[in-house]
Amino acid sequence: MIVDALSWLQGTLLGTAATVVAVIAVAAVGFAMLTGRINWRHGAVVILGCFILFGAATIVGGIRSAAGGG
Repeated sequence: MIVDALSWLQGTLLGTAATVVAVIAVAAVGFAMLTGRINWRHGAVVILGCFILFGAATIVGGIRSAAGGG
């Protein structure tokens, strides 16, 4: 039951709709950064957050293999 809920959450966070929202967010933040409407540091945080969200499985896999956990 908990596994099903977590699987649903993962599907929602990494699904097509989330990808579209992330692409729009990165484009909007990038445009705002180029026009000087947003601080570069805040824009970089948004973009880095998207990379971490969509790369979480790879990041965890790398940490586990480096720690010898399989």
